[in-house]
Amino acid sequence: MMKLILTTDVSGLGGPGDLVEVKDGYGRNYLLPRGFAIPATKGAEKQVQVIRRAQEASRIRNLDHAKEVKAALGALGSVPLKAKAAAGSGKLFGSVTSADIVAAVKAAGGPVLDKRAIEVAGHIKTVGKHSVSVRLHPEVTAAFTVHVAAAS
Repeated sequence: MMKLILTTDVSGLGGPGDLVEVKDGYGRNYLLPRGFAIPATKGAEKQVQVIRRAQEASRIRNLDHAKEVKAALGALGSVPLKAKAAAGSGKLFGSVTSADIVAAVKAAGGPVLDKRAIEVAGHIKTVGKHSVSVRLHPEVTAAFTVHVAAAS
């Protein structure tokens, strides 16, 4: 067994700054190479405090705050987003990223979101309306529509 400190939220394991004990192969082959965890050492305890402070700054504070953000997203309705597209077919040059969606929500007057919390079913590669969900809190998920239009 291997002791690690998580640097990001790992589904089914824990959140940033948590000290976890996992099997050697899982830690060595999955968590460490992807940067999801660091080895648990005495010096890493200081890093845990830095990680937690950084996460607290960007984290939704509590369940009530998450519900407020969900209501603000619901009030936006369909979020407009412009992207470069082929003239006749409506296919995009590339795809819409989570960062693009976060910027479009902010530009529409919505709350600031974390791009890692955005969940899109597949890739958005065409103009039109697409459903997007945001994991605001372990108990709160907000869904909204992004209307992708061709940029002129």
